[in-house]
Amino acid sequence: MAIGEIAITVAGQGLHEFTDQVAGWVSRQIVGEGLCTLFIQHTSASLLIQENADPSARKDLEQWLNRLVPEGDRLYTHTLEGPDDMPAHIKAALTASSLSIPFKKGHLMLGTWQGIFLWEHRHHHGERRVILHI
Repeated sequence: MAIGEIAITVAGQGLHEFTDQVAGWVSRQIVGEGLCTLFIQHTSASLLIQENADPSARKDLEQWLNRLVPEGDRLYTHTLEGPDDMPAHIKAALTASSLSIPFKKGHLMLGTWQGIFLWEHRHHHGERRVILHI
């Protein structure tokens, strides 16, 4: 068993890939095969495995989710932290706060075009924390 933490700096809303950070951490562990679980410690961001080759796929996902959960809806009552806060919580509820990825011989068993992304739902920049566990 191993546990670790990755800090990811985000420059605002969108998908931020951190596959290499996870792969590097897994490769340094004593365990050669198993399941790596990732958990994000935030309620306005989420985790996603998605295509990492063509950036237009990420852009389309972002635009689709922004249309589905618009900012400025009159029904929101949680508005003290800005117009992007409640939509960010809804987006996080619709996506994932954890992922599980198998690994073998110290390598993640992701598909050819798969990458691991932090999906920042707020406009602010800053740091997000992801916990890793084997």
